Amino acid sequence: MKLYDTLTAQKHEFAAQDHEVKMYVCGITPYAPSHVGHGMSYVYFDVLRRYLEFQGYRVRHVQNITDIDDKIIERANREGLTARELAERYTAEYFEDMKALNVLLAHHYPRATDTVPQIIELVRSLVDKGFAYASSGDVYFRVLKVADYGKLSHRSLEGMMAGARVEPVPGKEHPMDFALWKAAKPGEPWWESPWGKGRPGWHIECSAMAIHYLGSQLDIHGGGQDLVFPHHENEIVQSESSTGKMPFVRFWVHNGLLRLGENKMSKSLGNLVTIKEALARFSPDALRLFFLTSHYRSPLAYSEDGAAAAQRALERLVNALAGDTDAAGVDEVDPAPYRERFLAAMDDDLNTPQALAALFDLAREINRGREVGKSVAKARVALPELAALLGLTLKAPAAGAGDMTARPFVDLLVELRTELRKTRQYATADRVRTRLEELGIVLEDTPQGTRWKRLAP
Repeated sequence: MKLYDTLTAQKHEFAAQDHEVKMYVCGITPYAPSHVGHGMSYVYFDVLRRYLEFQGYRVRHVQNITDIDDKIIERANREGLTARELAERYTAEYFEDMKALNVLLAHHYPRATDTVPQIIELVRSLVDKGFAYASSGDVYFRVLKVADYGKLSHRSLEGMMAGARVEPVPGKEHPMDFALWKAAKPGEPWWESPWGKGRPGWHIECSAMAIHYLGSQLDIHGGGQDLVFPHHENEIVQSESSTGKMPFVRFWVHNGLLRLGENKMSKSLGNLVTIKEALARFSPDALRLFFLTSHYRSPLAYSEDGAAAAQRALERLVNALAGDTDAAGVDEVDPAPYRERFLAAMDDDLNTPQALAALFDLAREINRGREVGKSVAKARVALPELAALLGLTLKAPAAGAGDMTARPFVDLLVELRTELRKTRQYATADRVRTRLEELGIVLEDTPQGTRWKRLAP
């Protein structure tokens, strides 16, 4: 199996010592509902883990939860909650969403607030070795102390600063020095430390958690491409400077970003579709299929039409497993060539679009074989086995989310209502909306058009 490494910008043969893979994936900051961009990223890493385990590796999977952060504090204060109460609410929702998407649970989900002792010790070691310095209760990392700072994002320190507005900060030795520990501000949660009351910086928590649970060197570190700089760049210098072990990570794996319109889907930008909203329209298998039709390193634009097309395509796989279990003929459909194509695609840096193409060709061959009286027993076993490596269940969608029987009719009524509004026939348009609401279908008018979702029974 070959896997692309962001640091070297090349594909390399993947292998792990003692057949154990230490994999760390950056997790959520739980201050709002998780959106389909989160879903896409964690589906990709779920597929990576499933395929590694299929190859016989024992995967130790750790994923952090950043449960203390400026955005969490701000929203918690606005809602009259503690930061922990707000973070736990959205963390619980996140786990519900991952279960719905058939994403395997990581083996550990450390919280930043539960890892403060390890974070303080890591910061202390960096200060003791001269890689960090205290300043008025804050602690900063000295970027000039590391000759190859910027190696992950392939930029020099000068290049990082060029064109960027990096204002001098009182107490910093260099404008690009970054915070390891932040002095407490009024009204913020805080912990005692050798530098006074404060809380962890963003980057240091992942280094502390990864080292605590997986050791000083990891096989795989994953996350979105938006984390390459500064987050993962800073993780490297913190970790390697503290432990003296290089490299901190053997394979840096980054997924492309999900876009809605011109921008990446982001809670902070407010341009998002939550996982729950998407699952009210489409089945979990359909959403996974939609994500996996794009290579994990490529950007992907989310659209209702794209997800609906994935839902329709999914039916071809599901229908191939329906009907008679076998035929009376002695000839049989041989799944071996399709299995070989599927595995070859997955071995090539998780090329899920090509792997899916092999599955759809196998489904077509099952249907053709059934028509001419061939036995399809082996092929019908192979299809769901290979699909399971992508986390696809190939179960017919239940009534509700992903109900393909109702969707075309609802879409037609939504289009009709749009036309009625364009011609100012508002009374009739309102009647369509009211009747749909009575049937449990709620419409939402957005700048991108009208969306609908089914209310939970």
